[in-house]
Amino acid sequence: MSNMSASPEALEKKYNKYIWVLSVVIPVAVAVLFRVRIPNVEPLSFLPPVYASINALTAVLLVWAVVAIKKGNRTLHENLMKVCIGLSLAFLVMYVAYHMTSDPTPFGGEGMIKTVYFILLVSHIVLSIGVIPLVLISFVKALSQRFDKHRKIAKITFPIWLYVAVTGVIVYLMISPYYQ
Repeated sequence: MSNMSASPEALEKKYNKYIWVLSVVIPVAVAVLFRVRIPNVEPLSFLPPVYASINALTAVLLVWAVVAIKKGNRTLHENLMKVCIGLSLAFLVMYVAYHMTSDPTPFGGEGMIKTVYFILLVSHIVLSIGVIPLVLISFVKALSQRFDKHRKIAKITFPIWLYVAVTGVIVYLMISPYYQ
């Protein structure tokens, strides 16, 4: 992850504008594309269990990455975190593709389970938006070898990212009986 041609501060400054642009553009693009339907294509109905599995794998790898760094294995930690970022990108592409080819699936549960579902769903969505800059900032702090600052932000990023990954799986399991 080293980039010795620039000072850590210069490297962070260089990437900060990209972090904030991506942190706005990604949620806006997802919201816009969520409303777009591609006509005359088969729904990609096989994708929800795939991207739920990606969320599950991300959760496992996030925990493994924390264990790796606590054991002093920086290389394994770095590689696992890169895979987690890649999985998150793959999830995002599949999620958008599914929703561009499929009508929304209403949750069919009633009563308390419906309340639980919507609390999980809303918290999942809100935190999935909020975790974008946290992940990117954490990554750039490590990239610029400012590990003291990386550790501080990662302690906030990790539980939120883990929550988003786990609740993604739970939300999928709760709505999967209602897919057509």
